[in-house]
Amino acid sequence: MAESKRNIVIPNRAEDERHDLPALVEKLGEDVSKLLDQKATLLRVEIKEEVNTYVRGSVVILAGGIVAAIGFALANIALAFVVSRLFANTGLSQPAQYTLGFVLTGLAYLLIGAVVIVVTKNRLARQGLVPRRTVRELEKDKERFQQEL
Repeated sequence: MAESKRNIVIPNRAEDERHDLPALVEKLGEDVSKLLDQKATLLRVEIKEEVNTYVRGSVVILAGGIVAAIGFALANIALAFVVSRLFANTGLSQPAQYTLGFVLTGLAYLLIGAVVIVVTKNRLARQGLVPRRTVRELEKDKERFQQEL
């Protein structure tokens, strides 16, 4: 029995580390690959969210433009008749009175439509195109890699 205990070979720690080094490098490669896949997935999700936000904002801009156009047309006609009555005692001809009504109403509704479009455009501009979460994660990863090296 004493001989069998002597024949037991205790592995050298340096040999274990050499055998484990390729496994560690392979695991590191897999982990880096997995990390890059996760970052790409995060980027895709953020881009999809950004596109959805811009589509919704564009629909609101379009709706604002349509409402402004309809309001412009209807109110312009109504206001033209009201304004023409205000100029009845000025000695202007009926066509000149209608012209003043259409011009004043047109300017008012153009202003309202422009305000709706500018407000919605500014909301979209605040949103930004840069995927913030992905950039933040990539910066953290960069710092971690630099610290490890």
